[in-house]
Amino acid sequence: MLASWICIFALATFVLAIPTRRELPQVITKCTVPNTAALTFVSKCRDGSGPLQTFKKDDGPYIYLKNVSDTLSAAGATGTFFFNGQNYDCIYTRESVDGAAYAYSKGHQIGSHTWSHGHLTTLDKTQLVSEFSRTEDALKKILGVVPAFTRCPYGEYNDLVRQVAYERGQTLVNWDFDSGDSVGKTPEESNNLYDDVASEHPSTLLALNHEVYGKPVLQ
Repeated sequence: MLASWICIFALATFVLAIPTRRELPQVITKCTVPNTAALTFVSKCRDGSGPLQTFKKDDGPYIYLKNVSDTLSAAGATGTFFFNGQNYDCIYTRESVDGAAYAYSKGHQIGSHTWSHGHLTTLDKTQLVSEFSRTEDALKKILGVVPAFTRCPYGEYNDLVRQVAYERGQTLVNWDFDSGDSVGKTPEESNNLYDDVASEHPSTLLALNHEVYGKPVLQ
């Protein structure tokens, strides 16, 4: 009888010891609203009628941020800018602070592109928390907001990255079309890529662009 109780106790302990599967956040890879074009821009720090349009930029804030913000506003479009903390420049420089505050004041959405634009899948949990939290802290200090969305550098993520994002209340955002600006495409070549994809009449588009390359931005 005693042996049976010991066996039951041991089995119960084993069952309780099995870790439960952790929840992982959604990874957005395409627009979910029909007839929506989301042109996403990564923004880096340096070392009405018709279809709804939302523009997203990566890798800033950088010197072209105000130009991009004004262009979007003039077209009646809103943008989402994914900011790094330390990449092309430091997010705490006066120019970066002013640019981020300007874009936010114009009604554009601000997201995180992590602190240093590193390869997140090579980092451990402590390092990942630092990448997320330092950018969150900076945006909270500068704008008074905490980002709800993060774009992983290079589009790279694994379950650990997703878990850290979930624990920090973040949703990850990738893309389904690359303008090619980050690999040297000229404005004309990028426009041709857009023309090609537009000719296919997609219901939605979630495009990757960068705010830090002057010629594509200014043209």
